[in-house]
Amino acid sequence: MEGIRTLGICRLDARAFAPYGWMLGKPLPAAGAGTPVFSNPATDFWQEHVFDPGAGGETEVLWVNYRNADRAVGNLEVHLLTQQAIVPLTGPVIQVVAASGADGLPDAATLAAFEVPVGQGICMKPGCWHATRIATPGEVTCLMLTRRSTTADLVAHLDGREAAAESAIVSFEGCMLAPA
Repeated sequence: MEGIRTLGICRLDARAFAPYGWMLGKPLPAAGAGTPVFSNPATDFWQEHVFDPGAGGETEVLWVNYRNADRAVGNLEVHLLTQQAIVPLTGPVIQVVAASGADGLPDAATLAAFEVPVGQGICMKPGCWHATRIATPGEVTCLMLTRRSTTADLVAHLDGREAAAESAIVSFEGCMLAPA
């Protein structure tokens, strides 16, 4: 099909994902490396990322069920004020991302797709355009961190009650995810 771009799905990597945000689930950092870290025979914990909901925002934890396994990407969504983190719990997700261009719309030249496995996650920067897919038909449950007002704004928009103010959704035709 002419004009249809096939987008390969990349393995999640901190450097490759950096233009869009942060990879979550990196290995335990060395003590004394500047990151709060604790390790003993019973447990390890460390600072992975300091989530920023934006000025005046409250962080919210969402439970999200994804069921879209369509390889065609027809829409992209962006959140203007907040970071947004997604951590798959029951299966991997495919996160399609693009940076914002000078006009504020998705920059097609930056379009990428990453498989986000269980045990890792991503945190997208404000202004990162995105769409989420699952690899095979079914359902994948994810934990999401976002801004409380952004969730309310998006729900009101998707329910048709208000125009979105903190988010935007645009039609983005001409992209197919490569077969698994």
